[in-house]
Amino acid sequence: MPVPTQELKLYIVHAATGKTLGAKAAPGADGALVVRDYPDGGPSPEQWQLTPVQAAQGGQGQDEPAYVIRNAVTGKVLDNPADADHGVRQWDATAANKAQQWHLVPVEGEAGLYFIEGATDGAVLDLDDPGTDDTRIILREHDDSAESQHWRLVPAEPERTSDPVLRYAPLSHWNGRRSWRLTRSTALRPAPGATPSFSDMLLVLDRFGSDQDAGGWKTDGPNRSPSEHLDWWAGVGARFLARTTWGLDIVGLKPATGAVTSSSRSDGTFEDDERVLHQPGPSPSPKDLWTLAHMTGSETEVVVLCADGVRVSRQDEDGTFKPAGGELLLGAFGHGPQAGGWLADKHPRFLVDTTGDGRADIVGFHDDGVWISLQDWQGTFAPLGDEPVLRAFGHDEKAGGWLAEKHPRFLVDTTGDGRADIVGCHDDGVWISLQDEEGTFADPLYVLDDFGADQGWSSTEEHPRFLIRALHSRTSDIIGFGPQGVVVAHGRGDGTFEPSKLVLNEFGTAQQWTSKKHLRCLADVTGNGYLDIVGFGDEGVWVSHNHGGDQFEQAQLVCRGFGYNEDAGGWRVDRHPRFVADVTGNGCADIVGFGGPGVYVARNLYRRFRTR
Repeated sequence: MPVPTQELKLYIVHAATGKTLGAKAAPGADGALVVRDYPDGGPSPEQWQLTPVQAAQGGQGQDEPAYVIRNAVTGKVLDNPADADHGVRQWDATAANKAQQWHLVPVEGEAGLYFIEGATDGAVLDLDDPGTDDTRIILREHDDSAESQHWRLVPAEPERTSDPVLRYAPLSHWNGRRSWRLTRSTALRPAPGATPSFSDMLLVLDRFGSDQDAGGWKTDGPNRSPSEHLDWWAGVGARFLARTTWGLDIVGLKPATGAVTSSSRSDGTFEDDERVLHQPGPSPSPKDLWTLAHMTGSETEVVVLCADGVRVSRQDEDGTFKPAGGELLLGAFGHGPQAGGWLADKHPRFLVDTTGDGRADIVGFHDDGVWISLQDWQGTFAPLGDEPVLRAFGHDEKAGGWLAEKHPRFLVDTTGDGRADIVGCHDDGVWISLQDEEGTFADPLYVLDDFGADQGWSSTEEHPRFLIRALHSRTSDIIGFGPQGVVVAHGRGDGTFEPSKLVLNEFGTAQQWTSKKHLRCLADVTGNGYLDIVGFGDEGVWVSHNHGGDQFEQAQLVCRGFGYNEDAGGWRVDRHPRFVADVTGNGCADIVGFGGPGVYVARNLYRRFRTR
């Protein structure tokens, strides 16, 4: 586990015994520290916070960050008094006292375990001979093979609070017209002084739902990501939001009909009529993958990965996409043998501008490595060469043994030169291949020992990871939902990343978030330009606001809907797609969900109730 930021409170647990660091059951004036059990009904274990200090020379001969380890309640700090018995205590903090500074040295090959090393002499925290009740903490010489010197940092449980949650109540008028008004409803421990972020969900369209009366929609293939910021493909039966007119419209993929849509009214509602947007090709297949993308900068186009390759349809004046089935622009990247035999569960494919010319290219990761087709100014895609552009990041062992369900891969500019680089999270951590001015990709370079399966990131579904461009910055950062919560690694602008940090003790498997029940994504819900963290949990929608850098607020429940529990709607990941996107045009993201009876919307109220 990466080192938590100083805002987070945590327990320091001895890995071998499972006991927690703290004061003796009957603490004395010497401030001695022990590891002990904390029975139910008794006092809670001590919580600690890590405050970074200036870089210092570590005992391993490397520049290691140093920390003051502070008791979150008393303010006393972990202290080395240099006594003859080598005991460790908690004591009043003294400025620039190296005896109160510590390094956290990762245990090699053991994810989430650390040696806690003194900055003065390189001695590490260990256990004294066990006593009758508590075992005292002492300092001993570092020993790589000593399991008694291994410690685990466990973030404390997050404090669960809520914004005031508002519900829609029907309001009838004398002329038979019906409207809705917002009324308060009970919710989880309202945060003091908070004002509403979202309304409760409102059924705005009785189509595109999983119930038979709403169309009986069933997703047979991959669905879109819940955030419109990400480039994903959709399979037959998928429903998502896309720009086919001025606003974000509803698009669904019907097996026989093709892509159908209900246009946005730009007020959080949609037209009742369902019209055909794009007809399927001559031989439609459940293996076909669809997306709506801006291939040439401004115009929206339908792109389909078919059996015979890449087919593209451009939007006509009437808002539909022609020709029916699309024009075959490239006989590659398709699932048929004539187009390379690309499979959705093995071979990720992307539409991304790799050269900075404003035109989307096609990039695919096949068995033997990376293949790229560049788009020219006429909208033509270059045929594939005889060899991949990089024999790495591929499914076969010779190309790295990258698995789609386990090892996410991205194309993003990490250096600010306008060209997309390849970044991937493998078992051991993050690898990168930089693109030069000639369009050549360098051999992969290992740049970060986190975000990999060896560090507990078991799958792409259970632990989503993203590469995003920071606000007003030329760097790209990694952000992911790890085992203990939200982890961030800031890009340095040269293709490498700073050490990862745990910035929020929420949205991780340790807090009972699981891909089988919950969705998590990034979206700007306040309109300040920063991506906030949004999670569809048991009780409803949780949001952690981003104030820039590592400053994420503790998550709050903002909507008592779209959640897994029955009183939150009984939403299911495999049947009910949900999205966070601006469907009202006010610059803040709303919540849209495809439930059983149809389409639900919760409007963003942030600017209505807050002043900036």
